[in-house]
Amino acid sequence: MEAGIYEFAVVFVGYFVLGVAGFGSALIIVPLLAFTWPISVVVPWVLLIDVLAAMLHSGLNFRKVIWRELPPLLPSVLFGAMSGIYLIRITQGDWLLLVLGLYVFYIGCKGVKGAPVAVHMNASMRHGAGFTMGLVESMFGVAGPVVMSWLSQRLIDPLLIRATMPMTISALSCIALLMIGAAGGLDHMDIWRNFLVSIPFAFAGVWLGHQFAIRMQVKYINPMIYASLCISGLVLCGRSLNGIFGM
Repeated sequence: MEAGIYEFAVVFVGYFVLGVAGFGSALIIVPLLAFTWPISVVVPWVLLIDVLAAMLHSGLNFRKVIWRELPPLLPSVLFGAMSGIYLIRITQGDWLLLVLGLYVFYIGCKGVKGAPVAVHMNASMRHGAGFTMGLVESMFGVAGPVVMSWLSQRLIDPLLIRATMPMTISALSCIALLMIGAAGGLDHMDIWRNFLVSIPFAFAGVWLGHQFAIRMQVKYINPMIYASLCISGLVLCGRSLNGIFGM
């Protein structure tokens, strides 16, 4: 299977959103591509691009990245990623994707209404947050809402959240890829071929999204993030229902 105009357009749009909001690329790309491509190919393909695109975004916002947030999460993220690889083998992934889609839509709706989007997490809940990030990222590559839920409790400034999220997602993607690779999920040549040809579209999307974001007023960034979550949640639900009922 070779990527075409549709796939490249989806990649560009997804990473444009990443450039603007600091996350959301996989939330858009994975469900849109999974309608026609196997999820076993789509997820590692997007994770590979995520690593480089998120690094580019972190470089463009280097001075605003809060580096201390990631290291304490890593042990629980690793355990979550291993659990995700196990669960995807023994459960029906479409039902799990439906739950994720409903969660994403719920978070987006709360944010659009101006309500707090995250459950309060104290230091003792760090391991639960990290586990969930690793679990969701290894299964679907879309841990962005979980990361934002955690960082929104730790950082107040939306610009700091926007800068720190890609660094965190890049690390999550690397861990998820290690788990997927260990399980033999990176053996498809389609993944590597499409990854290489998609990089220019991803980088162009990140750079243009960043240029757009730095010209926006801060008060407009969060509404755009939450609106994109509402749309992404609905798309994820549609993708899961398509798999469950064969629609």
